[in-house]
Amino acid sequence: MEETLVLTQEWDKTFPKSNKVDHSKVTFHNRYGITLAADLYKPKGADGRLAAIAVCGPFGAVKEQASGLYAQTMAERGFLTMAFDPSYTGESGGEPRYTASPDINTEDFQAAVDYLSVREDVDPEKIGIIGICGWGGLALNTAAIDTRIKATVVSTMYDMTRIAAKGYFDSADSEEARHQARETYSAARTAIYRSGDYGRAGGCLPLPVPEDVPFYVKDYSEYYKGRAYHPRSLNSTEGWNTIGTLSFLNQPILCYSNEIRSAVLIIHGEKAHSCYMGRDAYANMMKGNPCPENKELLIIPGAVHTDLYDGGGKNAIPFDKMVSFFQKAMA
Repeated sequence: MEETLVLTQEWDKTFPKSNKVDHSKVTFHNRYGITLAADLYKPKGADGRLAAIAVCGPFGAVKEQASGLYAQTMAERGFLTMAFDPSYTGESGGEPRYTASPDINTEDFQAAVDYLSVREDVDPEKIGIIGICGWGGLALNTAAIDTRIKATVVSTMYDMTRIAAKGYFDSADSEEARHQARETYSAARTAIYRSGDYGRAGGCLPLPVPEDVPFYVKDYSEYYKGRAYHPRSLNSTEGWNTIGTLSFLNQPILCYSNEIRSAVLIIHGEKAHSCYMGRDAYANMMKGNPCPENKELLIIPGAVHTDLYDGGGKNAIPFDKMVSFFQKAMA
């Protein structure tokens, strides 16, 4: 059922390799028949069935960047973890390349849970997920549909459907703005079908970035083009294909996040431009939630958006809190 993927066997991550864990490459498939590539991290010398965590994000990143750092660090703390590339990106399969979908990407997380659930070294009753940036919103969406997930951590989250339909800070929240976006996408589809070339929409700005851009643009570029550059990351290179994120414009996620019964921890930086999305997602999740006692919002003082990708030199990622949260939820 699985496509044969050619996976690099060298250590090509943007973070140092830990001597406390064993690392291996694995593949698994989703219900659309797409084969996904992942890095598996397991504590050295671990025996028996372990609690497991699947990690993905940020949106447009690869497993060699932030998700791999999270996975390796949580494996050092005793979990079996897996950082995977989403469908159509990185080392994972799927054509055309550099495409995203609210449905398929939610399915990617569920497929990761499928894979972990049947491993002999995983306790299927102790599986959690971590979603970073745009994959934070997708992690919440997955937690709302998959009851096998016992705990979800959402870090520096984006709701990509909100961004697509309303723009940053909801500044383009109008029928006219959405109509113009639909016009652009519609014209692009015709041109692509005629030429057979999807093209690329452009990644982050090259360094050094101009002084007159918003801080969050500079923040992204310094991460993806600088300290965490990776040639397979579309954010580090030429971005999504030109219609790759089209469906986010018309398919809101998180409609039923207030029905998530399992444990959820939402983490955001106080100074992150995206903090409003984390705060709003928490508030919406809590409206009439049947299990409010296992939901938390943690704001990291002084942290900006990408500080929660790699610590930002401030040790901003609260790994100790994440460990205690997962341990309690999976007890």
